Amino acid sequence: MPTHIIRFDGLPRTPWRNGGGTTVEIARGPESDGEAWGWRLSVADVERAGAFSEFPGMDRVLTVIDGELLVLTVDGGEHGLERYRPFRFDGGAPASAVLPTGSIRDLGLITRRGAFTGHVTILELSKKRPFPVGRGQLAVLLQGDAVASADAGDAGTPLARYDAVVGDDPAPTVAGRGFLAIVSVDAVDGE
Repeated sequence: MPTHIIRFDGLPRTPWRNGGGTTVEIARGPESDGEAWGWRLSVADVERAGAFSEFPGMDRVLTVIDGELLVLTVDGGEHGLERYRPFRFDGGAPASAVLPTGSIRDLGLITRRGAFTGHVTILELSKKRPFPVGRGQLAVLLQGDAVASADAGDAGTPLARYDAVVGDDPAPTVAGRGFLAIVSVDAVDGE
C-alpha cells in the first residue's frame, strides 16, 4: 500500500479577514456534534501584529516553525513562543500577537474540546532510525531532507518542506535529516 502524503505546495492559501496573514489548511478531521470539523491542522504566515481569531470550545496548539519569536498574549498573560516549542492554549480566549523579530510561520492544531485531544511533538530526524507514523498521526517535515516509506523494502518518496505523511496501520516511516512535527489527534469517548 503506498504512503499517503499531503503535498503542501498544492494546497490553497486563505487570506485572513484582518489582513494580517494567510492560512494553508493541511488536514481536518470529521464532523463533530454537527460542526464542520472536529480538528484542523494548518500552517499560517503571521505578517503583522494583531488579534487572533477566537475559536470558542476549542483547544489550540501553536508552534513557531519559521522565524524566531512570536509574543502571544492570551487572556492577559504574555508568552514568548520560540521556534519548535509547541504552546497549548484555550482557543476561545482573547489572544493577540506581537512580532518583535519580524514575520513568522506557525503550525496550528485546533481540536474541539470534549471530542478530540491533540498533541504536537517536534523531533530531530535520523537516517539510521526511521520514525513510524501511526494511525491518528500526521508527520510534517519542517526542515531538511527526508523520505517517507511504506515498508522496509521501499526506497522512499522524497518529501518537500511542510509535506505531511498520514499515519496508518501498518505505519509508514520517515527518515532523513532535519526536523519533523508529529501531530497526534485522538478521539475522546469513542468519537
